[in-house]
Amino acid sequence: MRTEPKLTRLDRVFARLDREPERPAHIDVPKMSRHRIVLFAATLAFYGAIVWAVVITSWLVRLDWQVMFFRPYQQWSEIHWFVDYYVVLGQRGPTAVMVAAWLGWRSWRQHTLRPLLALGVSLLLLNITVGAAKYGMGRLGPHYATTIGSNEMWLGGDIFPSGHTANAVVTWGILAYLASSARAQRWLSAVSAVTSLGVGMATVYLGTHWLSDVILGWTAGLLILLGLPWFEPLIARAEDAIFDLRDRLRARRRRIPAEPADAPPVLVTPVPADRDDVAARSPRAPVYLAPGPHTTRSERTPITPAGSRRPPHPERHPRGSTPSARPVTGG
Repeated sequence: MRTEPKLTRLDRVFARLDREPERPAHIDVPKMSRHRIVLFAATLAFYGAIVWAVVITSWLVRLDWQVMFFRPYQQWSEIHWFVDYYVVLGQRGPTAVMVAAWLGWRSWRQHTLRPLLALGVSLLLLNITVGAAKYGMGRLGPHYATTIGSNEMWLGGDIFPSGHTANAVVTWGILAYLASSARAQRWLSAVSAVTSLGVGMATVYLGTHWLSDVILGWTAGLLILLGLPWFEPLIARAEDAIFDLRDRLRARRRRIPAEPADAPPVLVTPVPADRDDVAARSPRAPVYLAPGPHTTRSERTPITPAGSRRPPHPERHPRGSTPSARPVTGG
């Protein structure tokens, strides 16, 4: 009796990877629905409220100073090494490389550039909005604070809002945004929320950001994810343009005739080794031969020397002569 081999979990994973890639047609592109617009407006209002609370030096600024004086990195020094590694999950370079590698593989398998283009647009929006807010408000960090109790605004700093926190929200949240199923979207949303929350608190623990910086960083990243559907038509047009360019390049390659296999060899004229010496020589004047009597072939100097080329031999006689009788010797 023939039995089928039982596939393990790893075998099923490799079998799924070996399937023929196909473009997903069932994935719905998020749109700016009324519910999403309401969430975007509420998040934007909360963003403005946080900025205003810091500008007027409200209770939020006093809370910032209390947390700073508490010095969490001294209270829980035993986890300092772990926090130093964990905060890397909010750095733009390493996280962008990891997420781009995963989304690039998805783009190749699904024959679509939307995941990579969505990541690029979100990171571009992050750099523009968060960067402009950082340098526009110029807030100093806890380690560089000058006056106790002040908001430290417009003093040349660049920490408000927290770039680590906003980058963690956008980079890990884009995975949930591009999820292909509702279940995967829920799980990835929870994972990205916990990761970005941990990155923000890690910066407060290390003393590199105020607590209000982290709150504003969470809000800034969430605004980008909520407003990303507005850029979906632009992403679709960019994808179509890239694929059209690829098709034109392929068609142009097909139209170029290939060289025949039996093409005649190309003769190359040898070039003198010393061109300067040849160029320095003066050109020769043409030689004109003076007219004279024409000599016949018999009068010309023979090319080969007269006589036979064979060495002399005493027993040989010229042709046409009778050889003399050999003397007979007695026995």
